[in-house]
Amino acid sequence: MMDFDSDDDTPSLISGRFRTYLPVVVDIETGGFNSATDAILEISAVILSMDQDGIIEIDQTYFQRVIPFEGSNLEEAALKFTGIDPFHPLRIAKTEKDVMQTMFKIVRDAMKASDCKRAILVGHNAHFDHGFINAASERHGLKRNPFHPFSSFDTATLSGLAYGQTVLARACEVAGIEFDNAQAHSARYDAEKTAELFCSIVNKWKRLGGWPV
Repeated sequence: MMDFDSDDDTPSLISGRFRTYLPVVVDIETGGFNSATDAILEISAVILSMDQDGIIEIDQTYFQRVIPFEGSNLEEAALKFTGIDPFHPLRIAKTEKDVMQTMFKIVRDAMKASDCKRAILVGHNAHFDHGFINAASERHGLKRNPFHPFSSFDTATLSGLAYGQTVLARACEVAGIEFDNAQAHSARYDAEKTAELFCSIVNKWKRLGGWPV
């Protein structure tokens, strides 16, 4: 990641590109669609950075399996879809509160390094992941949620514009990004592919002259 020199009043390129917001790509695998009642089972956050030429790229990935919070709902159809067994004896998972606190700190550190004042969530159908982040933050009384409370970047919308596809696998195919359906519905894999797609769209727009450095 490009470090920010506090003695220099010039903002970093990525800070200037997104109005002092740091894009962070998030994917969450859950036990259902209701963020208030259904468990988070996996979460991944991909931190992005920008090089001196204004090209955005993946910098680091955080991934963690999550223990369903007490009293949470687990829909059989959701578990079958993701293939996740929340109670597998070899599953290495941490509590939802610990996972969120760790992720928030990683994001805040990345914001500081990039001279950004806030993070903005990037997701494929971002409202889904955003809702679960906000619900978990409220559930545990976390006061330092780095993400904007309601704004986000949705790659389903962006890829519909840029590539004529809204399904992640199909958008990646058109963008020339390798996509393995056998690995899909893992939070790490989907987050990294969503990040590659977002970077592809942003960098393509730059190459077309849409954003001068």
